[in-house]
Amino acid sequence: MGYTTRPGVPRPVARFGSYLRECVRIDTRALAAFRILAGLLIAADLLLRSRNFTFFYTDEGVVPRALAMELSSGFSVYHLTTSTTLIVALFLFQGLVALQLIVGYKTRVATVVSFLLVISLDHHNPFVLSYADTLFRFLLFWAIFLPLGERWSIDALSRDRTPRTAVAGIATALILGQMIYMYFTNGLIKSRSDVWTSGDAAPQVLAMDEITFLLGDFVSGFPTALEFGSLLWFYLLVGSPLLLLLRGWPRAAFAGLFFGGHAAFALTVRIGAFAYVAFAGLLLFVQTPVWEDTKRLLTAAGVDVVGGYERTRDRLEAVTRVLPEYRLDSERAVALRSGGYNVAFGLLVVAILVVAAAVAVNVGGAVIDGDDDRPLEERVEVTIEGTLEETTGVGEIYSTAGYFGVDQPIGWGVFAGPDPRTQDRYYVFAAETESGERLDVWNDRELTYDRPGDQLQKQYGTYRERFYMNSVRRGGHGNDLAPTLAEHVCAEWSADHDDDLAYLNMYMVGEDVTLETLHSPDERERSYTEIYRHGCGDREPREIDPPE
Repeated sequence: MGYTTRPGVPRPVARFGSYLRECVRIDTRALAAFRILAGLLIAADLLLRSRNFTFFYTDEGVVPRALAMELSSGFSVYHLTTSTTLIVALFLFQGLVALQLIVGYKTRVATVVSFLLVISLDHHNPFVLSYADTLFRFLLFWAIFLPLGERWSIDALSRDRTPRTAVAGIATALILGQMIYMYFTNGLIKSRSDVWTSGDAAPQVLAMDEITFLLGDFVSGFPTALEFGSLLWFYLLVGSPLLLLLRGWPRAAFAGLFFGGHAAFALTVRIGAFAYVAFAGLLLFVQTPVWEDTKRLLTAAGVDVVGGYERTRDRLEAVTRVLPEYRLDSERAVALRSGGYNVAFGLLVVAILVVAAAVAVNVGGAVIDGDDDRPLEERVEVTIEGTLEETTGVGEIYSTAGYFGVDQPIGWGVFAGPDPRTQDRYYVFAAETESGERLDVWNDRELTYDRPGDQLQKQYGTYRERFYMNSVRRGGHGNDLAPTLAEHVCAEWSADHDDDLAYLNMYMVGEDVTLETLHSPDERERSYTEIYRHGCGDREPREIDPPE
């Protein structure tokens, strides 16, 4: 692609500037595809969360509003009510806004409202979240500043101009950079682990019954292929800046390797929506030459691309005719809207630069400090935390970002980093009824600390239940998460049985996974961790047949 040279600008500088613009340029069809997939992800997430609606999102469940507000200080419109009916209405409203985003009607408004509702639902129950939720919040946030409705939308049909082919600027650099930052920092974290750099990570991960499903057991039977895949994924993470430096088809081919890696995870490991959120982010790296060539290939193969587009356009136009049209088209209104947008985006960029500069300066000082005997990794981590807490302005900016759910993780330890988990887990809730019967009420069986079956992931009805139990396990006696769950179990058991529960002990059982015991869980060493000891009602807690 060509470039122009401004008077007084040296030719090499102009050429480099042109190269940078091409690196951050996003095709508007990629933006449209991202918009549609983002809306579908929101709708799918609502449907999946509804399976645990009462349990996780109402005051009748294990995370009442008071507990969520106590342990999470983020923005949430869901915290305005405890009414189950109103929470259902908010779920439905969020689904309608997701539909608005999919069809591209008042797209920027739909993007902003979707973002606020997404972070609201996340903060309504922060104990069931994963990196998928974190990454999605960031992508949706940066998308606010991008023209998602430029193509394939009701908004595009309402304009009297030809849609732009591609856009480039700070906003495109930020959303592309978000994906690369996530991958690259994860790669750096994994580089400190001999397990990842040797290729042993994937075989160990796929030996854990708690998280593997679908093709996981089948794939685990090919350890050599898994070792190769593990190494390939590690090198992809470390080489992720090439996603920005490459252009056109080479970039698309490189992004395709990431697509393949995420698809493999989606088919073997139950880690929620991370793969699908990553798919949405990777779509943004597909540039104009790839879209044009694909269109030509489909046409040559007999696929009526133009006809399909025209039929879709006709349907959207029919929808457009029945939707209300409100536009502030006066020069003053347009100027105010544009000015407000530019000011907001400018403040955002300045805030990012302030935080980045403060952290970079202090970390640089920590790196070159020859009088500090602490390991470099510890020095850097402590310095970053101190900068965020003590530097004037930086802490306030970071706290505000946290309130809106966009406080950037220092390092994205996505999926078992730096070291993969080497422990399979399951839970045993030892309980005693008022009549003296002793049970494991978590697995609905007589009290035993043995494995509850070969597929430990079946302990959980949904993947968010596993994330929730991780939060319970980490909280223990440190917060009210475990006591609330324990009292809920006592009440639910008593409601469903003739005998009431009197005492409850929560245990996590860990199985140490080694290369020698990948497929032999009975030969693994076990450890038992008491999470919480509870007395139902007003009873004092007591120990119930602890494991030997």
